[in-house]
Amino acid sequence: MKILVIGGVALGPKAACRCKRLMPDADITLVDENVFISYGGCGLPYYISGEIQNLDDLRSTPYHTLRDPRFFAEMKGLKVRTQTRAMKIDRAAKTVLVRDVVTGAEEHLPYDKLVIATGATPRMPPVPGNDLQGVHSVTRLEAAGVIRKACQEGKVEKAVIVGAGFIGLEVAVALADMWGVECSVVEMMDQALPGVLSGTLGLMAAQDLDSHDVHLYASEKVLRLEGEDGRVTRVVTDKRELDAQLVIFAAGFLPNGQLARDAGLDVAPFGAIVVDEEMRTSDPDIYAGGDCVAIPNLVTGKTGYLPLGSMANRQGRVIGTNLAGGHATFPGYVGTWAVKLFDMSFCGVGLTVERARREGYDAVSVCVEQLDRAHFYPEKNMMSLELVVEKGTRRVLGMQGACTAGDALKARVDAVAAALQYAKPTLDDISNLEVCYAPPFASAMDVVNAVANVADNVLAGRMHPVTGAEFMELWQNRRENRVFFIDARPTAGSRTLEERFPGEWHGISLEDLAAGRLPDVPKDAPVALICNTGLRAYDSELILHRHGFTNVRNSMGGMQAVMKMGLKP
Repeated sequence: MKILVIGGVALGPKAACRCKRLMPDADITLVDENVFISYGGCGLPYYISGEIQNLDDLRSTPYHTLRDPRFFAEMKGLKVRTQTRAMKIDRAAKTVLVRDVVTGAEEHLPYDKLVIATGATPRMPPVPGNDLQGVHSVTRLEAAGVIRKACQEGKVEKAVIVGAGFIGLEVAVALADMWGVECSVVEMMDQALPGVLSGTLGLMAAQDLDSHDVHLYASEKVLRLEGEDGRVTRVVTDKRELDAQLVIFAAGFLPNGQLARDAGLDVAPFGAIVVDEEMRTSDPDIYAGGDCVAIPNLVTGKTGYLPLGSMANRQGRVIGTNLAGGHATFPGYVGTWAVKLFDMSFCGVGLTVERARREGYDAVSVCVEQLDRAHFYPEKNMMSLELVVEKGTRRVLGMQGACTAGDALKARVDAVAAALQYAKPTLDDISNLEVCYAPPFASAMDVVNAVANVADNVLAGRMHPVTGAEFMELWQNRRENRVFFIDARPTAGSRTLEERFPGEWHGISLEDLAAGRLPDVPKDAPVALICNTGLRAYDSELILHRHGFTNVRNSMGGMQAVMKMGLKP
């Protein structure tokens, strides 16, 4: 069987090698228009940062063998043709017209089965000046090498990154942390990591960046790039001008589905190739996968798009199995992700509350601040978790979080991701989710269980939460709203603010409230509660409810969340 694979970064080599293992007599040819193939593109920001010393490390196996054409020929039995661009698919003749990008020579390559792994193209806004020297996207090894070399030679003092998604923020951190470059991030949406992170956690990400002198300019649009002698020197937005010797566009990706569209294959309206569960296109002899395909979102049930290297590798194994006569399936995705910034790491799965509402769900989110290990264990970190729930069904739609211990956070998100992938879990499922427990690793009531329990209390009407940002908005407008603010921390914790704002910030600890200070709280005014993490404030809210107070609001995550968002009173 002649198998032709178009695309050699992630999915193509995985599919080809898997097929060859299962069907050793297959005649497999892989073509790619670039010089380098089979590299870990997600590692490029870490090469720029210096954490990965050599670009070849991104092209090597775990046993340090370089994955070049010779490796695939000698070790895997594949024919690899680099600098060879696929131009046209002739489905009737079962051939692909390819062109050598160096010589321009063309030929038709035959196939019995075809795999399209053409990936995606970085979204480059059509702004004047985007062709100046010093303007890049970080998707290819060559670009990463140029950027790092310029930093090593001291040619970059200021950089502008366009886009506050995963790659944009990773590159900003790399440039600022390793090379001391003054970085600005321009984002059209109103927050960092739009679409995958809630507004609440987005403020925490912005604060982490700002505390390390990376400036996030949200809700801004790049109008043009200006330069001198052919090199970029300035970025002009609709609100400001930013000097820059380096500009990196990280504004998302566009799936490369045109080759498939021209061949008459089914393509989604947003340009990605439509495939079934076996990763087969509308032509049964043609498979497709990776960043160029549309796949089902298992939470919404709708067709979606998620260009991730992990997704491409898993789909590649499915395709390789099916090329060899198997019937492996890839049912879809729930959208699990992780990103490390400076002090904080952020992870998530499923829908944010904002996205859930746009999708038509009657959704609510709750946030908690809790230690990732037993409170009595000496080494521990405060973790922020936000759970998104559909009100009527109690169905869990997603979870996001932030923590200085990224591995601890990832463990919680992965647990919920597994539940979302294979079922439609409810609050009760997450409340009772079994996770590993020992004091060095978790609390007896783990934070992932606790956030579900808080959501249960909210839906039952036992707790009436506001986010940290909403609490601070109430505080800023306290004289207009006549809100009575209670700090439920022990007296030592509330004293400083009570002295700064006499008669406005009231330190009434949980213990004092229970012991007889209820008369100090007016029944004819709204009450806003806060403590360190939210736990004491919740107990205070229950006491107030028992004594007839009905207009009570509780700040989710307490002062911990407020400080992480940079919103100190």
